[in-house]
Amino acid sequence: MTLTLAEKILSARRVTSQGAHGGDPVRPGDLIEVAVDLVLANDITAPIAIREFNALGVANVFDPQAIVLVADHFTPNKDIASAEQASLMREFAKLQSIAHHYDVGRAGIEHVLLHELGLVIPGHVIVGADSHTCTAGALGAFATGMGSTDIAVAMATGAVWMRVPETIRIDLRGTPSRWVGGKDLILETIGRLGVSGATYAALEFGGSALDSLSIADRFTIANMAIEAGGKAGLFPADNMALAYLDGRTDRTIEFIAADEDATYARMLEIDVPAVEPLVALPHLPENVRPVCEAGSVPISQAVIGSCTNGRIEDLRIAAEILRGRRVHPDVRCIVIPGSPSVQLDAVREGLVEVFLEAGAAVSTPTCGPCLGGHMGVLAAGERAVSTTNRNFRGRMGSLDSEVVLAGPAVAAASAIAGRLAHPEEVVT
Repeated sequence: MTLTLAEKILSARRVTSQGAHGGDPVRPGDLIEVAVDLVLANDITAPIAIREFNALGVANVFDPQAIVLVADHFTPNKDIASAEQASLMREFAKLQSIAHHYDVGRAGIEHVLLHELGLVIPGHVIVGADSHTCTAGALGAFATGMGSTDIAVAMATGAVWMRVPETIRIDLRGTPSRWVGGKDLILETIGRLGVSGATYAALEFGGSALDSLSIADRFTIANMAIEAGGKAGLFPADNMALAYLDGRTDRTIEFIAADEDATYARMLEIDVPAVEPLVALPHLPENVRPVCEAGSVPISQAVIGSCTNGRIEDLRIAAEILRGRRVHPDVRCIVIPGSPSVQLDAVREGLVEVFLEAGAAVSTPTCGPCLGGHMGVLAAGERAVSTTNRNFRGRMGSLDSEVVLAGPAVAAASAIAGRLAHPEEVVT
């Protein structure tokens, strides 16, 4: 066998002509039917999928235990339209006896919540009506975003059709320096590949640096595989992944990794110790610069959170920098925990106190400003530094606003300085 991680998973979950799973190993370019283990949608995409599901004339979803519906984008509801969206999803969940429906108070950002709840299993196939579904690849699952119509079919049949992607191998070597984390490493990767350099490819991450990265770093890296055009972003299900899942699920968990002699479309090696704290300047995630070379760029807002950097490890980094310091008077700093669990941990650890004393606002878990939804929409002429994943024109509000992407350390330092700043500028 000479299979990449993506090929190995898809080979095992392929639906054969007899309806069984497995069969001959798949190869890049093969058009296959794949059994899915989890189907995900949110308060923006689920209503579309539900309408399409109803149009199919199917009475019931294929498995109420395998559907996950999360109200996270415009919740708590910001207006009547978003309330109607959430209501439609709520009614469908009740009608179909959906086991995993998460509403306000129980809902977090879907790509944080899924993993915390032990719903992501190594070797499984996960499809979601959200492009950042690829976050689940951090735990060795093949997870990918699809359109709401495809999700409707998946909810009805438990399977999808897809073309097997080729795989690009990213070898991360060495140990990161202080203040460098997963966000910097994925920005470095996107800066090298470009936003279309991995179109429909699976990005498979490996190398010696994996031992020194946290599981949160892996989630961040897998999350932004789509920003290089990737179909999926995958890490091996190794000891770190299995340790994370311990106690979160009672399912059988197994190691899964690519074969040592797997064939890749391309290989990219990144010298991790050489990577500095990075930013992606407007208006593309590939517009990457070391923050110390970005210039003295003033900011109006700093956002720390999202499905990319809204985990407790990210908030700890931000709090380390903000502790005993004040947010610049010209800056609005908004901290958004990724889930109720993260928020509770931040309260128990005293991080929320640190943020409030620094002059930051702490939000309920929500996608909020990431997509220009609410809780931090930008006006014309404003610029935000944000730990989110996209900085397209108008992404966070006005078409005449700007978004600079960064990790939590740079975002927190910039909030204090009132401009883009290296963490060392404010902590020394």
